[in-house]
Amino acid sequence: MNAALERLTELYARNAPIVMLTAYDYPSARIAVAGGVDVVLVGDSAAMTVLGYSSTREISIEELLMLTRAVRRAVTDLPVIGDLPFGTYEESDGLAVKSASRFVEEGGCDAVKLEGGGAIIPRVRAIIEAGIPVFGHVGLLPQSVRTREGYRARGRDPEQALAIVAESDELAAAGCMALIVEAVPAPVTGIISRRVGIPVIGIGAGLETSGQVLVYHDLLGFSEGRQARFVRQYASARRDLSGAVAAWAADVRARRYPAPEHTYPITAEALEEVRRRMDAD
Repeated sequence: MNAALERLTELYARNAPIVMLTAYDYPSARIAVAGGVDVVLVGDSAAMTVLGYSSTREISIEELLMLTRAVRRAVTDLPVIGDLPFGTYEESDGLAVKSASRFVEEGGCDAVKLEGGGAIIPRVRAIIEAGIPVFGHVGLLPQSVRTREGYRARGRDPEQALAIVAESDELAAAGCMALIVEAVPAPVTGIISRRVGIPVIGIGAGLETSGQVLVYHDLLGFSEGRQARFVRQYASARRDLSGAVAAWAADVRARRYPAPEHTYPITAEALEEVRRRMDAD
């Protein structure tokens, strides 16, 4: 385990909350670092927040690797976790290891994340045996959602809750270094946290966790439409930025911009010389 990941282990050992935020390019990663996060996740949520797809299932590994490289250039001392896109690990252990290796070797990631338990457990083991740390992900699994109505909490009935706890146990036993729990009732997350013995990072999963993760665009108010129940917006980026563009557009149309202070001067002598030479031609 490298020094960046050891930092997370130390935070967990001290019971200090771990702060994780997604980032998808150089500027968002720099803002995340400046804000004091502990770990950066290059999430496949970029499919929707950055690339305009309708679901996380549509982003390709090449697209996500490009974004990952940009994030890595911005983040030097913190761990960067790469989200394995849909279709890049489910088919076989070999494919899973190949995809994970690309995120480490080409994207500069310190670890990778993949969704689910059950049939995914062998893939987790294979990646870990290849020397790549893994973050598991249980509860709501966005890559399994095909419709907007599918983005709903998981684990609210006994059978589903028990299945999520069992998957968490399996992922911890397989060697995952941390676990993301998404959209699961807080008491169920608490059960998981007390059982697995590894950091549990929640998103819509209550306070009984080792830390929290949010999507950059949700946190800062870029997103449109109805937000998930667990989202708290700490800024109004979309409103403020669109307002700034509208103000600039109004200044352009009123010929208030650019003002003299926004232009570059030339001396009268130099301008006269330009005119003289033009007249000579």
